[in-house]
Amino acid sequence: MRRPDRPRPDINVTPLVDVVLVLLIIFMVVLPQMEAGASVSLPGMQHPDGKASAERPITISLTAAGGLYLEKRSLSREALVEALRDLHTANPGRRVILKGDKGAPYGQIRAVFRECRALGFSGISLQVGDRRPGQKPKES
Repeated sequence: MRRPDRPRPDINVTPLVDVVLVLLIIFMVVLPQMEAGASVSLPGMQHPDGKASAERPITISLTAAGGLYLEKRSLSREALVEALRDLHTANPGRRVILKGDKGAPYGQIRAVFRECRALGFSGISLQVGDRRPGQKPKES
């Protein structure tokens, strides 16, 4: 005796694929905006330093227009110095990364660097972008 045919389960994966693609698009849009500091165009370098610290450094950005940012907050020079003084008091060993737009005058970048040293920060780094092999630096 033969059993009657039962309906066979059928799994439709199309809604799952749609949800995964939407999440992928959302992450592709959101992740670039989560970068620390203000968005600046960095100069390049040929031999980057491979060392990395476990503690998250403080990011200071200087835009081409001369705007100063502590992480993503826009500050005046005096307010920046005061905030850095407070951060150094709370954690004296924390590193500082200075991101200067390649269109910003180097004298302003150097002045911010000097102020960080005067406050007692010893680990101050200048962040630069990658330079492709054979690419020459811009002449000023």
